[in-house]
Amino acid sequence: QVQLVESGGGLVQAGGSLRLSCAVSGRTLSMYAMGWFRQAPGKEREFVARISRSGSSTYYADSVKGRFSISRDNAKNTVYLQMNSLKPEDTAVYYCAADRISRAVVPGPSSYDYWGQGTQVTVSS
Repeated sequence: QVQLVESGGGLVQAGGSLRLSCAVSGRTLSMYAMGWFRQAPGKEREFVARISRSGSSTYYADSVKGRFSISRDNAKNTVYLQMNSLKPEDTAVYYCAADRISRAVVPGPSSYDYWGQGTQVTVSS
Protein backbone atom coordinates (compact mmCIF):
# COMPACT_ATOMS: atom_id res chain seq x y z
CA GLN A 1 0.00 0.00 0.00
CA VAL A 2 1.35 3.40 -0.99
CA GLN A 3 1.12 6.14 1.59
CA LEU A 4 1.64 9.85 0.98
CA VAL A 5 2.15 12.29 3.84
CA GLU A 6 2.30 16.04 3.24
CA SER A 7 3.98 18.50 5.55
CA GLY A 8 5.19 22.08 5.57
CA GLY A 9 1.92 23.96 5.47
CA GLY A 10 1.16 26.89 7.73
CA LEU A 11 0.29 30.55 8.02
CA VAL A 12 2.34 33.04 6.03
CA GLN A 13 1.97 36.67 5.02
CA ALA A 14 1.39 37.65 1.42
CA GLY A 15 4.67 37.72 -0.45
CA GLY A 16 6.17 35.04 1.74
CA SER A 17 7.32 31.53 0.95
CA LEU A 18 6.64 27.99 2.05
CA ARG A 19 8.01 24.62 1.00
CA LEU A 20 5.69 21.67 1.10
CA SER A 21 7.00 18.13 1.26
CA CYS A 22 5.31 14.87 0.35
CA ALA A 23 6.90 11.74 1.78
CA VAL A 24 6.03 8.55 -0.06
CA SER A 25 6.25 5.09 1.47
CA GLY A 26 5.26 1.60 0.43
CA ARG A 27 6.62 1.80 -3.11
CA THR A 28 9.59 3.36 -4.84
CA LEU A 29 8.84 6.96 -5.70
CA SER A 30 10.43 6.64 -9.13
CA MET A 31 7.51 4.43 -10.21
CA TYR A 32 5.15 7.41 -10.10
CA ALA A 33 4.59 10.74 -11.71
CA MET A 34 3.57 13.09 -8.93
CA GLY A 35 1.19 15.98 -8.71
CA TRP A 36 0.16 18.71 -6.32
CA PHE A 37 -3.44 19.87 -6.11
CA ARG A 38 -5.24 22.32 -3.88
CA GLN A 39 -8.77 22.85 -2.68
CA ALA A 40 -10.15 26.02 -1.18
CA PRO A 41 -13.41 26.07 0.82
CA GLY A 42 -16.41 25.80 -1.46
CA LYS A 43 -14.30 25.17 -4.54
CA GLU A 44 -13.31 22.13 -6.55
CA ARG A 45 -9.91 20.54 -6.24
CA GLU A 46 -7.61 22.16 -8.78
CA PHE A 47 -4.34 21.21 -10.38
CA VAL A 48 -1.22 23.05 -9.21
CA ALA A 49 1.83 21.20 -10.56
CA ARG A 50 3.03 17.86 -11.88
CA ILE A 51 6.45 16.24 -12.27
CA SER A 52 7.42 13.24 -14.36
CA ARG A 53 8.93 10.09 -12.90
CA SER A 54 12.48 11.18 -13.60
CA GLY A 55 11.89 14.82 -12.81
CA SER A 56 12.84 15.88 -16.32
CA SER A 57 9.42 17.34 -17.09
CA THR A 58 7.32 19.68 -15.00
CA TYR A 59 3.94 21.29 -15.55
CA TYR A 60 2.20 24.15 -13.78
CA ALA A 61 -1.16 25.79 -13.58
CA ASP A 62 -1.09 29.27 -15.08
CA SER A 63 -2.03 30.74 -11.70
CA VAL A 64 1.22 29.54 -10.10
CA LYS A 65 3.63 29.58 -13.01
CA GLY A 66 6.76 31.53 -12.16
CA ARG A 67 6.01 31.45 -8.43
CA PHE A 68 5.86 27.73 -7.57
CA SER A 69 8.37 25.03 -8.32
CA ILE A 70 7.88 21.27 -8.09
CA SER A 71 10.83 18.94 -7.58
CA ARG A 72 11.55 15.43 -6.42
CA ASP A 73 14.28 13.45 -4.71
CA ASN A 74 13.72 9.83 -5.62
CA ALA A 75 16.50 8.70 -3.28
CA LYS A 76 14.61 10.26 -0.38
CA ASN A 77 11.17 9.23 -1.70
CA THR A 78 10.05 12.83 -1.34
CA VAL A 79 8.40 15.39 -3.59
CA TYR A 80 8.53 19.12 -2.90
CA LEU A 81 6.53 22.18 -3.79
CA GLN A 82 8.40 25.43 -3.31
CA MET A 83 5.93 28.29 -3.14
CA ASN A 84 7.18 31.86 -3.44
CA SER A 85 5.43 35.22 -3.68
CA LEU A 86 2.37 33.74 -2.02
CA LYS A 87 -0.98 35.46 -2.43
CA PRO A 88 -4.14 35.26 -0.33
CA GLU A 89 -5.80 33.40 -3.20
CA ASP A 90 -3.27 30.60 -2.72
CA THR A 91 -4.99 29.75 0.57
CA ALA A 92 -6.18 26.15 0.39
CA VAL A 93 -5.54 22.62 1.54
CA TYR A 94 -2.71 21.25 -0.58
CA TYR A 95 -2.61 17.59 -1.57
CA CYS A 96 0.04 15.49 -3.22
CA ALA A 97 -0.93 12.59 -5.45
CA ALA A 98 0.77 9.70 -7.25
CA ASP A 99 0.06 8.56 -10.80
CA ARG A 100 1.31 5.15 -12.02
CA ILE A 101 1.10 6.20 -15.65
CA SER A 102 3.37 8.53 -17.59
CA ARG A 103 1.11 10.73 -19.67
CA ALA A 104 1.58 13.07 -22.58
CA VAL A 105 -0.98 15.50 -21.19
CA VAL A 106 -1.65 16.74 -17.68
CA PRO A 107 -4.47 14.63 -16.23
CA GLY A 108 -7.24 15.58 -13.87
CA PRO A 109 -7.53 14.43 -10.26
CA SER A 110 -9.38 11.23 -11.14
CA SER A 111 -6.30 9.87 -12.95
CA TYR A 112 -4.20 9.74 -9.81
CA ASP A 113 -4.02 6.51 -7.85
CA TYR A 114 -2.97 7.63 -4.39
CA TRP A 115 -3.51 10.79 -2.32
CA GLY A 116 -2.17 12.29 0.83
CA GLN A 117 -4.31 13.72 3.61
CA GLY A 118 -3.50 17.32 2.77
CA THR A 119 -1.79 20.21 4.50
CA GLN A 120 -3.33 23.63 5.11
CA VAL A 121 -1.73 26.72 3.62
CA THR A 122 -3.10 30.07 4.73
CA VAL A 123 -1.83 33.32 3.25
CA SER A 124 -2.81 36.50 5.06
CA SER A 125 -3.08 39.86 3.35
